Formats: sequence, C-alpha cells, structure tokens
Amino acid sequence: MESEIRDNLIQLPVVAIVGPRQCGKSTLARRIIGDFENSIYLDLEKPSDLFKLDEPEIFLGSNRGKLICLDEIQRRPEIFPVLRSFVDETGTSGQFLILGSASPELLRQSSESLAGRIAYTELMPFTWNEISSMADISWERYLERGGFPRSLICTSSSASLKWRLNFIRTYIERDIFQLGFNIPSLTLHRLLLMCAHSHGQCQNLSKIGDSLGVSHTTVRKYIDILVHTYILMVLPPFEANLKKRLVKTPKIYFRDSGILLALLGIDDFSQLLGHPIFGSSWEGMAIINIIASNPGWNPSFYRDSNGTEIDLVLEKGGRLKAFECKASATPSLNCGFWTAMSELNIGEAFVVAPVSSAYPIKNNVKVIPLGEIASNY
Repeated sequence: MESEIRDNLIQLPVVAIVGPRQCGKSTLARRIIGDFENSIYLDLEKPSDLFKLDEPEIFLGSNRGKLICLDEIQRRPEIFPVLRSFVDETGTSGQFLILGSASPELLRQSSESLAGRIAYTELMPFTWNEISSMADISWERYLERGGFPRSLICTSSSASLKWRLNFIRTYIERDIFQLGFNIPSLTLHRLLLMCAHSHGQCQNLSKIGDSLGVSHTTVRKYIDILVHTYILMVLPPFEANLKKRLVKTPKIYFRDSGILLALLGIDDFSQLLGHPIFGSSWEGMAIINIIASNPGWNPSFYRDSNGTEIDLVLEKGGRLKAFECKASATPSLNCGFWTAMSELNIGEAFVVAPVSSAYPIKNNVKVIPLGEIASNY
C-alpha cells in the first residue's frame, strides 16, 4: 500500500488516503512525506493549521514546489476547487497528499473538480494477515479488540474497551457533525445499538424506522452515512436467474469487531464466549478479512426463502467461491449449504474456523484457519 501511494505521487498531482479515524493514516502520511526534502503537514483538526487555509490561494502560492499534506480534509471541503486551479496551473505531480475520514464516494462529492487528477487509497484497521505474525496477538484478542492499532496494543482488555468507547462517543458527538451530517446524537446511538444487536442479519428498515420515529428512507440515509464513514459494511444478496425466491434484503455487518463488542458492553473474550453474538461476531470479522484479502472479487451472500444459505460468495469473471464462517474448532455444515452449492454450481468452498491448520471435509470443501483466506486462489 505504501509503495502504491508513493507511485501515485510520482504520476498524479493529488493522492488521497481515506479510512476511519485512528487507523494509522496520519502515521503513514508522516512517514511518506518525511522522505521529501520539501514538505508541509497541516492537521486541520488544529485551529492554528486550519487558520492557515483561510486564504488558501496565498498559502498554496507561498509554498509552491512543496508536497503539502492536508490531514482531515473533510474539515475544509471548499478547498477542492482551489486545489484544482493550483494543480492545473503548475502541472506537476506529487503536489498534495490529502487524508480524509470518509469514503472515496463521499469525499468525491466535494472533490469532483479533481477528477483525473487524484488517486484514492483506502487504509483500514489491521486485517488478521497483517498482524498475525505478532507473537502477543491471538485471534481471540483480535476478535475482542478489533483491528484499530491503539485498541490492539492496550495493556489490558479494560483499557482497550475504554479506548473503543471513547472512539464511539467521539464519532457520535463530533465526527458526524464535522462531516456535515445533521443526525441527533441520541438517534445515532440508538441506531448503532440496533445494528449491533442484529449484526449479520438482514435489516428491516421500516421496523428500525418505527423504533426511531423516522421513515425507512431516513434510516437508509443514516445507514449509508455509517457505511461511508467506515462503521458498517452492507453485504448485498447474490443475484442469480434461478427458478426460486431469493432473499433480496442486504445484510449489515460492523467493519470492526471491537467496535461491535464495545457497543454491546462486552468486557473481554471470556464474556464474549457466553454471549449470543459470539458466532456472528466471528462471521463478520472473517467476512471483512476475506473481502479485504481478495480485492477484485464481488462479495455477496446467498439465501433463499427456504433458508438455504451461504455466508459469503465471491464472484470474479464468472468464477464463484463459497465461504462459511464457523466459530468452532470442529465446524459442521448443514444440508442447506450443500443444497446451495449444488444450485449455484460452485465447485470449491472454504469453511473459515478457529483451527490451526487446513483439512478437507468433502470433495472440494475444506476447513481453513483465518490466516489462509488469501492463499486459496
């Protein structure tokens, strides 16, 4: 990823690193700009740095020829047209490295004027493959604390939980407002709790709207915001021309298992083991990791009206791969899974489970540990 960003800075005038807050964007950016002889870093969360952009034309003109890093760019969206004029005037690459806590789709609404001049790279919390080699990080700890660096490295479960609760509070009370969204804090907190209790399930927007006192279209808008600010992921249903009724409602997962468990008030892994969310928290964590480890594949889930289901289907160029996610060292598959495999004519499937090594269970279906999800293609 770092090499990709450096290559983009050679080719294009503007490079953006986007992702949730506290996932390491600033650390990565400082390391990159440290290799440039002339560079400037502005943290737009700091009033003194934000003030420097009150007259952006003057600031940019006086720092011509330097790589300028603008952190938390969504704090000053009106600067994008100014950046376009500046890069068009100078015509050189590697002028701006911008960081944002919103998705490329959301940020692009403000940065349309930079089309053709900007490359986006998403930086997410750690995946299991990125940190599994660390001796003191077990899958239990990763599932409990999630992938945010500061949550993972806390000296205790209680300290990690405190960090995650502060993250959630800041997101609800400050971050959403700073991104320009007018959602009442209490409403947003209630919505997050509802999504946490139904993690990994198909969402009934009308039912949620009734509980919140808003319309289902408003609920959809709120969920879109949670998706574009990297809190939730929406997994669409598989589309197939089969002569049977398929579920058409998407599933919703929290992107980070640690945030999910903090919302549910789960203190540590031992408490998680006895909680009904244990199975779906493993499922969500595994699905997020599988998708991240297999770029270019289109993810979905398969379920029909009879309950025949596959947790995750990846499609690429007509090829299909199936994944089941089981929080058991001795996973078993029900009849519905085999039926779905036959209906979709899927020739190969993987059961992702907390096991130490891979082993086959039938034909082209095998159980694999979390660390092997990227090595089976």
